[in-house]
Amino acid sequence: MTAVESRPAGALSQVPGSPGKRPFGARVKAFVALTKPRVIELLLMTTVPVMFLAAKGVPDLWLVLATCIGGYLSAGGAGAFNMYIDRDIDALMARTAQRPLVTGMVSPRECLVFATTLAVGSTAWFWFLVNPLSAMLSLGALLFYVVVYTMILKRRTAQNIVWGGIAGCMPVFIGWSSVTNSVSWAALILFLVIFFWTPPHYWPLSMKVKDDYERVGVPMLPVIAGNKAVARQIVAYSWVMVAVSLLLQPLGYTGWFYTVVAVACGAFWLKEAHGLQARAKAGITGAKLKEMRLFHWSITYVSLLFVAVAVDPFLR
Repeated sequence: MTAVESRPAGALSQVPGSPGKRPFGARVKAFVALTKPRVIELLLMTTVPVMFLAAKGVPDLWLVLATCIGGYLSAGGAGAFNMYIDRDIDALMARTAQRPLVTGMVSPRECLVFATTLAVGSTAWFWFLVNPLSAMLSLGALLFYVVVYTMILKRRTAQNIVWGGIAGCMPVFIGWSSVTNSVSWAALILFLVIFFWTPPHYWPLSMKVKDDYERVGVPMLPVIAGNKAVARQIVAYSWVMVAVSLLLQPLGYTGWFYTVVAVACGAFWLKEAHGLQARAKAGITGAKLKEMRLFHWSITYVSLLFVAVAVDPFLR
């Protein structure tokens, strides 16, 4: 079987050609796709509200803009490095078969130059327009995602998303440090919320596409463990996440509004997590497992929780 024949059906018609001959608009779209903009939306959703909490009100709007731009550049560089490193397995997975390096819209060399430019540019941006601490945190997050997660953990251990998820927690520290030039216990608590949120957020998706991961030899937890074991882990992480999210109020960082939202959203999350576990225990598979319900709710959960983080200072 040839390399092209081994690709998913959706990629068969996308035979790589000369990137320079591609339409300009399509090329721009491809470079934007390298930055994984949908992932960055979530990262910024955790960055900006923390800035409001750190400022105990409305932070300097120029600072918010500068932090968002720097965050996009940094996370975009990390995403581009990830696509460069994983281009071999991306070509064999249905979920990633349309990525720019797989279709040939962007060459590997162009991707590497683009990723490096974003990494260097974002670090300089944070250093000169925000502060050096935020620059170092941003660079640390990028290196952790690229080296520790993508190059070391992802293809070696089922704990890849657990510890690799630390990179996705760093925007909380960056948001806080951009305002205060320091890191506090409040930022650490929200960091831990995202840390314990990441596995039960991603594992349901991994359950849905575990055949893809199994095909390319990536040991995501659903690949090496049954649905019952994965669901049990999801429930355990979910309980810890909800418990940690409730620490902000007794420590004096938030008031009644955040607490009400955290309790309500956490209760619904636990309902969904236990529902998934019950279906897994009953041996339900396929579409009736409804694992994606928790995945989609997890995005809503973190959005609502961090909106509450931003709104709470105005209601205290």
